[in-house]
Parts: sequence; C-alpha cells; structure tokens
Amino acid sequence: MSNIYDIANQLERAVRELPEYKAVVESKKAVDADSTAKQILDDYLVFQSELQAMAQAGQMPTPDVQEKLQAFGEKIQANPALETFFGNQQQLSVYLADIERIIFGPIQEVMK
Repeated sequence: MSNIYDIANQLERAVRELPEYKAVVESKKAVDADSTAKQILDDYLVFQSELQAMAQAGQMPTPDVQEKLQAFGEKIQANPALETFFGNQQQLSVYLADIERIIFGPIQEVMK
C-alpha cells in the first residue's frame, strides 16, 4: 500500500487539474484585477469571519447582521466578476464535499 501522504499529495495535484479548480483560479484573477470586486471580496471575507465567530460563540445573527449579509449578496450579484467567482467556487465545492465524505467515511463508521 502506498504511503497515505503520497496519496494525499496525489489528490492535491488531481484537484489542481480539475477544470472547476482552474475556473476558480481564473475567476479569482479577474476579481483581483477589478479593484471594486477585490474590495467587496475582502470586506466580505472579514464579515464572513465575524459570522463564523458568532456561530462558534452560539450567537444568533442580529437583524443588522442579516441586513449586512443581504447587502453583500446584492453587491456580489451586481458584480459580474464576483458572481462568476462564487459560482465557480460553488461548482468546485461539490467535488470537495464528495472527497471529504469519502475521506471521513472510516471515521463516520467508527463513530456509529
């Protein structure tokens, strides 16, 4: 049997070869080239971290936070570069979710 780290590295290289991964990389370049899109993405990533911290603390989003989330959604949908980037990211996430399910299958079996 191959070394598990070798297999993990092969998987990493295979992910980089996926057309969906390459589409994310290219659409991220387009976002980075558009100063407005880049700023919206940077602000959104900070906001997303704040949301994760709230969730980990067991806090429910306030109406203000929900409004801010909706405003980000509208900004993203209004910017073609961001809309493409997030759409491509969503397509890639299907693969990543499947890979995660496969990899963690043995752990799930043990925990039953």
